[in-house]
Amino acid sequence: MKIFRVLLVFLLILTAFAGGYVYARWHAFSGASKASATKERRVLYYVDSMHPEFKSDKPGPAPDGMALVPVYADESPSPSAAPETANNLPMGTIQVTPRKQQLIGVRYGLPSMDASVKTIRAVGKVTPDEQLIAHVHTRVDGWIDKVLVDFTGKLVERGQPLLTLYSPDLLASQEEFLIAVKSKGLMQSSTFAAAVGQSDSLIAASRRRLQLWDLSDGQIDDIARTGQPVTNITVFSPVSGYVMARNAFPKQRITPDTELYTITDLTKVWIVADVFEADASLIHANQIVTIESSYGLPGVLKGIVDYIQPQIDPVTRTLKVRINAENPRMALKPDMFVDVNFRIALPPRVTVPMDAVLDSGLKKTVFVDRGNGYLEPREVRTGEHFGDRIEILEGLKVDERIVTAGTFLIDSESQLKSASSGMGGIPGMPGMAAPKSDTGGRPAPASAPVQAPSPKAASPKAAPPASKAQDIKDMPGMRTGK
Repeated sequence: MKIFRVLLVFLLILTAFAGGYVYARWHAFSGASKASATKERRVLYYVDSMHPEFKSDKPGPAPDGMALVPVYADESPSPSAAPETANNLPMGTIQVTPRKQQLIGVRYGLPSMDASVKTIRAVGKVTPDEQLIAHVHTRVDGWIDKVLVDFTGKLVERGQPLLTLYSPDLLASQEEFLIAVKSKGLMQSSTFAAAVGQSDSLIAASRRRLQLWDLSDGQIDDIARTGQPVTNITVFSPVSGYVMARNAFPKQRITPDTELYTITDLTKVWIVADVFEADASLIHANQIVTIESSYGLPGVLKGIVDYIQPQIDPVTRTLKVRINAENPRMALKPDMFVDVNFRIALPPRVTVPMDAVLDSGLKKTVFVDRGNGYLEPREVRTGEHFGDRIEILEGLKVDERIVTAGTFLIDSESQLKSASSGMGGIPGMPGMAAPKSDTGGRPAPASAPVQAPSPKAASPKAAPPASKAQDIKDMPGMRTGK
């Protein structure tokens, strides 16, 4: 029993020694890993995030009051490629580390060659087709007896009676025609063939005269059949359409100059669209357009460009474009406004996202990726807009990688660097190179210049009242001394 206890104590002691050895080895390996990780993230120097040109060996506040940010060895570009690349890049090119790019939200993309369709939207006004407007006149003097179409806007059909007219000249011509017809009947039993031929010529001449005064062949045949002249002649509509104007009233004396009715056929209409002069070069004859309206049109109508005015309206600076369109169910009313859409097929061209172009008003800039974190600001000339993309006319190639997001912050950094480069010889400016320190050869934080005390400054001044001092202390952005 005693031997068993001794063996148990020995095993416990051996187990304790083995556990201690394993723990020591694990602790040494963990320490080495931490040391390796610390070595990989070695801090090279500290910089001001607003003015990267300012560098320091120690952490702390920058001259502008902001905290210095560490720059690690793994974030610095390779010394073999960066100096040569930086020397060949134009002014304003900046270097942004991957960590800063992630914080800013920088995204990249390539330009694309897009063959797109541009839609030009214009406002059009519906007008009657001038080729389908009829003006009703008589060719004789007379007086109106009855008005059969007695209000404006009425729909009439071709050949529908409009009014009845009494004309002394027309009545006399009818009587001459009847005399010629009767004389032909009397000459039938004559032995003189020449007399029969002259009677035929007289009938043809009097009939022709009635035709020239707008009497139809049916009316003339009725006069010859009845043998009685018609006192009141009926005037018929020459076309089908709507009465747009009426100047005919009972017992009114009229002349050939009197316009009795204006009748318009609205089955086809004109639409006069106003196209801005910037888009005038894209419009051409025989172009198909779509017509839309919020007034309950039966779907989307189509039309064709029929004529383009040769001049620009000096008041609205627009080009008048005439469009022929069908008018189903008379949905298009004269003087109605509609939307006209011109779809223009454009050839392939270089386009980029609109967020990639920074427009300052005086110039337009994109940032080109030059590798190793260098971003070059490049001025471009833009063209048409296609949704969320914009055309690049000059300054960029299709195979050049550009920044598509975060351009505003990148541009701010680029402008700061350009300003710093232009004022590199002025000491004390924020972001300018500071005097080098004795240790490490790196610039030290700038110190305020020491001025000699003047006689006036040497005299002590009274301390401000307690209330004013408290106000100054509590001002936003002021730091109190420790």
